Amino acid sequence: MEICRKDDALVIADLDSFLAELLRQIPDSTNPAGEPGAEARLFTHPSDEKELCSEWKSYVEPELRRIFRSAAETVADDLKQLNGNEKSFRNRSLAIPFEHADAWLNALNQARLVIAAKYKFSDEELSDHDRSPIGSRRDLGLFQVNFYGFIQEFILREMQSS
Repeated sequence: MEICRKDDALVIADLDSFLAELLRQIPDSTNPAGEPGAEARLFTHPSDEKELCSEWKSYVEPELRRIFRSAAETVADDLKQLNGNEKSFRNRSLAIPFEHADAWLNALNQARLVIAAKYKFSDEELSDHDRSPIGSRRDLGLFQVNFYGFIQEFILREMQSS
């Protein structure tokens, strides 16, 4: 896999089918439905004060949900480039328009928070970047969190250098 900036796009080239599939899962991974811990992570209350939390839920949370949904839709549209002949062994490329960088950061962050809450990863697990074998769905979830973090880091670096 190679990541670089070309003109007005961030390009992830030589994507094998495994990593392409992990990227395709970003929009679905942003959905906290059925995961109260994930919902709590995405929509953290600003205070323990009941009235303030009620106002937050009424006025701020709907806009956050709209922003989150919009980011996931933008990412899903960009990921359509990875659709095609799944039997091909040819590696793929993904060009992310630079103006979509904020949406990608948003969706990647949502996915990471939802996956981390779903599997109840500890801070120690999330900090262990040397963990290699993927022997379970939970291990794959940890790999996803780290892979998405790597993509976020690249996007942020490119945004700062422009």
